[in-house]
Amino acid sequence: MKNKTLLVDDEPGILKVLGISLADRGYQVFTAANGEEALEQFRVAQPDIVLTDIKMPGMDGVQLLRKIKNERPDTEVIMITGHGDMELAVQSLKYEASDFITKPIHDEALDIALKRACQKIMVRSQLRAYTEDLEKLVEEKTKKLIEAERLAAVGQTVAGLAHAIKNISSGLTGGMYVLEKGLELDNKPYLTQGWQMIKGNMSKIKAITMDLLNYAKEREPEYQRCDPHLPAREVVDLMRPRAEENGITLRFEMAVDLPEVFLDHEGIHRVLLNLLANAIDACADLPAEGTSREVILRTSRPQGWPVEYQVIDNGCGMDEETKSKVFQRFFSTKGSQGTGLGLMIAKKIVDEHKGSIDFISSKNQGTTFTVRLPERAFAD
Repeated sequence: MKNKTLLVDDEPGILKVLGISLADRGYQVFTAANGEEALEQFRVAQPDIVLTDIKMPGMDGVQLLRKIKNERPDTEVIMITGHGDMELAVQSLKYEASDFITKPIHDEALDIALKRACQKIMVRSQLRAYTEDLEKLVEEKTKKLIEAERLAAVGQTVAGLAHAIKNISSGLTGGMYVLEKGLELDNKPYLTQGWQMIKGNMSKIKAITMDLLNYAKEREPEYQRCDPHLPAREVVDLMRPRAEENGITLRFEMAVDLPEVFLDHEGIHRVLLNLLANAIDACADLPAEGTSREVILRTSRPQGWPVEYQVIDNGCGMDEETKSKVFQRFFSTKGSQGTGLGLMIAKKIVDEHKGSIDFISSKNQGTTFTVRLPERAFAD
């Protein structure tokens, strides 16, 4: 079936003759004798094409055109005009009429105007179908891409986790072997050594379990009014015995101009704890003699940021390959000694705060991690 067409003219003779002509061409024809009636018919029938006389009593053709285009912009409107109405015909084109034909209406001119209108309708329909197909294709491809990325992430996680478990398993196997030898030979040093190896690897199991739980836990940061020095001071006090045990100087340098802020105390505590533990381990890898090993936790208020934490060490530093993988899952700067999740969790927490975390490091010259929290952390 061809397009539905609404014919509007205040002359009954034109309505009848032109209506028959349109029906003979295969159009489903609706007629109206004036603009008001045409608007009612238009809302009910929703025709694809409207042919309307320009000069009519009451609502004229241009007014009808504007109302139609306002309600259904895709409707094609062909204006019918007399020779003296060319100015109105040109004006109608400004209001997006598809064409105009003059009275008396010739079949050839009518066919050309209808053909143009139908072509526009067809192109628009094809474009809409193409766009819908393209949107479906993009949606399907996006779903496949997301699924592929999810599977890749799962694969990386499983591979990393398997590697971590393999390291722990090897450590437990070694500890059990030494412990069994101690029992077999009744050798107390072997027993002690084997037991310590087993305890150490059990600690690794606990650490990786806690890190996995922390990474998987989805929660909004619980902001509260807080002295930004509080989590830093807690972490320094917590890590000081470990630093002293390894002969490392641990210093806390506090800025004097930091106001109270709203931050997630638990999250920032976790971030600073991970960074400080890594810094102490990096210094512990250096020879104890002939080297001044030092870790500093510093707070400041840089331009554009209300709070900045820096963890600075003069430890072993990182090479270029290590630096490129710092925030990857299951990659540890401590080799087999770490879980490979600490820095990734730290970044996740800082990202939740809409803050930034970055670092500079040089092999055998130390590392500086910098955490900045955004302006929104300020208390009202």
